[in-house]
Amino acid sequence: MAHVGKHAIVVGAGMGGLLAARALADHFDEVTVLERDALPDSPDPRKGAPQGRHTHGLLARGREVLEQSFPGFTEGIIAQGAVPADMVNDGLWFNYGGYLHNTPSKMVALGVSRPTLESFVRRRLVQLPNIRLRERRDVVEPLFDRQSSRVTGVCVRSKDGSDDRETIEADLVVDTSGRGSSSPTWLNTFGFEKPPEEQVTVNLGYVTRFYRLKPEHMEKFLYGRKFVLMGACLPDFRFGALLPQEGERWTVTLGGYMGDQVPADDAGFLEFARSLQKPEIFNVIQNAEPLTPLATYKFISNVRRHYEKLARFPEGYLVYGDALCSFDPVYGQGMTVACLESLALRECLAKGTQGLAHRFFQMASRFIEAPWQIAVGSDLQNPRVEGKRTAQVRFVNWYIGKFYRAAHRDAALATKFLEVANLAQQPTALLSPANALKVWNGSRDMQHRDVGRGHQAA
Repeated sequence: MAHVGKHAIVVGAGMGGLLAARALADHFDEVTVLERDALPDSPDPRKGAPQGRHTHGLLARGREVLEQSFPGFTEGIIAQGAVPADMVNDGLWFNYGGYLHNTPSKMVALGVSRPTLESFVRRRLVQLPNIRLRERRDVVEPLFDRQSSRVTGVCVRSKDGSDDRETIEADLVVDTSGRGSSSPTWLNTFGFEKPPEEQVTVNLGYVTRFYRLKPEHMEKFLYGRKFVLMGACLPDFRFGALLPQEGERWTVTLGGYMGDQVPADDAGFLEFARSLQKPEIFNVIQNAEPLTPLATYKFISNVRRHYEKLARFPEGYLVYGDALCSFDPVYGQGMTVACLESLALRECLAKGTQGLAHRFFQMASRFIEAPWQIAVGSDLQNPRVEGKRTAQVRFVNWYIGKFYRAAHRDAALATKFLEVANLAQQPTALLSPANALKVWNGSRDMQHRDVGRGHQAA
């Protein structure tokens, strides 16, 4: 592996920061991760990761990358209670009026809470001899040398109440501080342009609670499946998720768009579950034991910062993870995209640091493009969401609707759809001639059945 420097700094110890640090550890003598929070010894939610109280699952592609980065990851996290699930065979995936066809596949995802996953990865990371994790350290600003146009480290403030500051030098600083990243402002201060930014406002709100299910629930209400995902679709674009988690718990999240807020009281939460287009989640939770209070979360907009479009960018600095792109969390893509960006960072570092930012941003942009189009395109199906509905967006959404309906009955189409949703395949795979023919034939079959039902009714 190419050795490219003595010291790298990662700003933020969330999943993005941990994955970036793992990639850096193979190329630098020392990697320091700076985190504002005090990190809990046990897998508990923390202030800097507000979604830690909400439903999480790790997509199959994300699990594969974590296994590659931390050999034995899958076995180890399952030993901590994470629940493995075949993404195609073990779930009830509802959208476009029906469920995807269940069939065995090779895609294994994990039902595991964010705090447990983050804690496990953090423990594995700090076992590496060249990783140093410093808690309660707030990065005030990067250190910038104007003569060389290079970031040379960071200024850090302690959060122990003393307001002590120190400067830490580094060959590379990676900002993984999340959606609220200060990098655009810092760059502007140093004389660089801010990155072009895209936003699609969804005003998403959701509420989560953990439950203890009775043993008979899986067979009686879930038909032996391990999870339920109710997609946001016509007529009301309400959604729900029920997933297994460690500790023999289940997490339930219910939500809506554009101000359709889930009530944060017991009766209102249950009634919202009853309003979903299918009854499985309501049937389960009306008799399940609540384990936690109702936790609320609001997400305003998808945000993508196009650093790859900047003509100038300082040496010795990168932006990573949610600081690059923050997706609608309903699609569960964020952690897996951070995993894919770690692959991009590894590949770029293997070729040295000359022009690193340009190469990394270009490659990361390619990894981001597909999940961004999936998230934004899906959100734009909701007529209340404002955004540019190009001819391409309208065609893709029309085709995806046809595809999903055909996948209600076709195992191969269901598998292909979930390969794309799990970021294991590019969306263009859905448009292959063989798949398009199946979709066309499936659409014709549905039309014929509808005509037949019409004649019978007459």
